[in-house]
Amino acid sequence: MSQTPTADELRNRLVDEILGRRSVPADVERAMRTVPRDAFLPGIELENAYTDQAVTIKDNPGKPLPLSCASVPSVVAMMLAQLGAQPGDNVLEIGAGTGYNAALLAELVGRGRVTTVDIDPDVALHARTTLNATGHDRVTVIERNGLLSAPENAPYDKIIATVGVWDIPLTWWNQLVDGGRLVLPLRWRGQTRSVALTRRGDELTSDSVELCGFVPIIGQNGEKTSPLNADATIRVDYDQDQLVDTDALAHTLLTNKPARDVPSAQRVGGQESFDGVWLRATAGDDRVCRLEVTPQALEQELIRRPATPGRSPVLVEGDSLAYLTVTREGVDPERPFRLGAAAYGPHGEELAQDLVTHIDAWGSARSVVPRMTVTPAETGAAAGHVIRKPESHIALTY
Repeated sequence: MSQTPTADELRNRLVDEILGRRSVPADVERAMRTVPRDAFLPGIELENAYTDQAVTIKDNPGKPLPLSCASVPSVVAMMLAQLGAQPGDNVLEIGAGTGYNAALLAELVGRGRVTTVDIDPDVALHARTTLNATGHDRVTVIERNGLLSAPENAPYDKIIATVGVWDIPLTWWNQLVDGGRLVLPLRWRGQTRSVALTRRGDELTSDSVELCGFVPIIGQNGEKTSPLNADATIRVDYDQDQLVDTDALAHTLLTNKPARDVPSAQRVGGQESFDGVWLRATAGDDRVCRLEVTPQALEQELIRRPATPGRSPVLVEGDSLAYLTVTREGVDPERPFRLGAAAYGPHGEELAQDLVTHIDAWGSARSVVPRMTVTPAETGAAAGHVIRKPESHIALTY
């Protein structure tokens, strides 16, 4: 008769699973094998606490995403590796969540200092309680809007955000030492990437850009979402600086069927990621948005199936659009899927050809990511394709 695995066994099994998929620094591995994630998730089945999945800890009524959750452990490991916290560091975390990530940070900095802030009083109290219970009472927990940071314990050697950030607040700049590291899930043109940045004077420069997904921070409203049909089962998400005529797009989807298909020369395998197409497109094209299509819309055949229905890149201009598609073809057993674009509207095929150009550019160097240089909006932008936001300018170059 098999015995039920213990928390220690489950924790080590999870870490082994993560190590099987990605490289993790020895100190991060040690912290993840030490800190009991289950202690930060009371009421959750033990085995569920040690699966590589996010766990909601507080719902957000009327909203599609929770108010707070425990992040996917492999993403936690990835971001801690990007941060590179060292013994003695003074670290600020934006988004306390369960307190688990702050506990890992406390293990990494040793006699250093960890401050974590959260806007929600219940979440902050939960983090304080669990950190105390697990012996991490030296972590400072502050109930506050994370956009305001925590000047009382500044300056910080490292800052990490565990919520999706659309713009980088000046408060974070002002409290990060020169040479310090900032890791955050940065949102632009409908996507989210965990970006690791190092401060050099009035510039933040990237050396790591990884795909991720996070609940957005409260208080930044630069992203817009608009339905493209009466039932809101087809939606477009875009940034405030983008001109999107949602009424014209809705009319186009209603009256222009079926989609025109424009294939690219790029094929992918069944387990091969092609999210880099989106990233590549944003480094030179301000028409990139996100298309969301629900299962209901697909069942009703309201639209040709996007590559990833819940979140696919789409080029939008006037009353026309073109979005990423993936089609199975049996020609190449190693890479049986062809990437392409579905076009709607009078200029849809031109947009589709432009999207195919982005696909082919990605296909020629699939693992290459752009260099990101961020400057405060008040100081002007660095060289490269610039995305302007109220508090920061983001320059992307390949």
